[in-house]
Amino acid sequence: MVYSKIFKLLQQRSIQVLLVLTLYTFLAAYLPLTVHQLFYTISLFIKDVLLWSMPFAVCFFIAHTVQSFERRAPLFVLILLVLEGTSNFSSVWYAYLSAHSVADFLPPFQSMTIESDFKAFWRLPFIRPSWWGADKGAMLGLVLGGSGAFDLSTPLKNFINRGKGVMEWVLARWFARLIPLYILGFVAQMHQTELLFHVVSYYGIIVLWLALFLIVYLVLLFILGTGGSIRSAFVNMKNLLPVGFIAFTSGCSLSTMPWTIEGTAKTLRNPDLAKALIPATTNIQQIGDCITNTFLCFLIYKNFFVSSPDLMTWVHFSIVFTLARFATAGFQGGAIFVMLPIYETYLNFNGEMIALILALNVILDPLVTSCNVLGNAALCRTYERVWTYAQAWIGKPEPGAEKA
Repeated sequence: MVYSKIFKLLQQRSIQVLLVLTLYTFLAAYLPLTVHQLFYTISLFIKDVLLWSMPFAVCFFIAHTVQSFERRAPLFVLILLVLEGTSNFSSVWYAYLSAHSVADFLPPFQSMTIESDFKAFWRLPFIRPSWWGADKGAMLGLVLGGSGAFDLSTPLKNFINRGKGVMEWVLARWFARLIPLYILGFVAQMHQTELLFHVVSYYGIIVLWLALFLIVYLVLLFILGTGGSIRSAFVNMKNLLPVGFIAFTSGCSLSTMPWTIEGTAKTLRNPDLAKALIPATTNIQQIGDCITNTFLCFLIYKNFFVSSPDLMTWVHFSIVFTLARFATAGFQGGAIFVMLPIYETYLNFNGEMIALILALNVILDPLVTSCNVLGNAALCRTYERVWTYAQAWIGKPEPGAEKA
């Protein structure tokens, strides 16, 4: 009886991850460098395969959900775009107010570099072309789903349903079981490069304030999604914390998508919505990225120019910044380079300021990615509530959906 309970406990993914990381923590100092590199190589291989397969998953998940809305599909897309823009814009102004409130109590920025020879043994020999990304999968999914919504023929619907079924099987049967190994390699990288030590040593107080503001914002998003129920909000957060940890260690919200969908589905009354919302928002609606970068932009601006950016400057900057988030959907891992010209044009950043924010983006990437994933998941419940109200307003409630 006791053994069966232990066996059932060990089947839980969170327990497996905890055991693997605990064991690694005790043995890390005694393991040779090659073992750490082997762990990292395996994690990167899993990540590369995930990134190659993501356009297919994104395409079929979005197509399946959109086609199920039939003639309501255009309304679904319109509401999604409006909420994404509103979410990014509000997070920029939240960062402005947060940075303004603590700027006078923070130490000046210091320059730093992180140098390490720690590398993987091997990577996939072929590089993903720029056109092979989740944004293209999302666009194709919208086209297929829109066609299926207005096309009564069976072949297209069967193709979409079978494609979705195959991708669900691959993600659930294969990748979901690799989570402990996937995380282990990235933890090994953090250990060998002493990333966390550098962050605490150089920017400890700034990072603590930033983390506090991010946590407060995420908690508010979860509470908003539950209609003000604090208890339900914390239950939803509990369901998604493992996903946030995966994103923190991997530093890639796209490769975390299968587990984000799984965790988000537990918080929704219509779980199938997660398969459309998460793929459609992953590289556009980035709460952690918006708050972190605009928070740092404000502090860097004040550090170099000795005064805060005036209100009209920030208004212009926030509008352009929000619109640019839609453009960064096609630049996985390189969104910061799309934003740099905006920092130069609207905030008058010079070369030293650009170098500083680039360095901070590198060292804070785990925190940013984790908050991106949790923010997207939190806002899915808000979107579901808005979508349900829209259904009631047009007098055509969604089949099978419960009342919010």
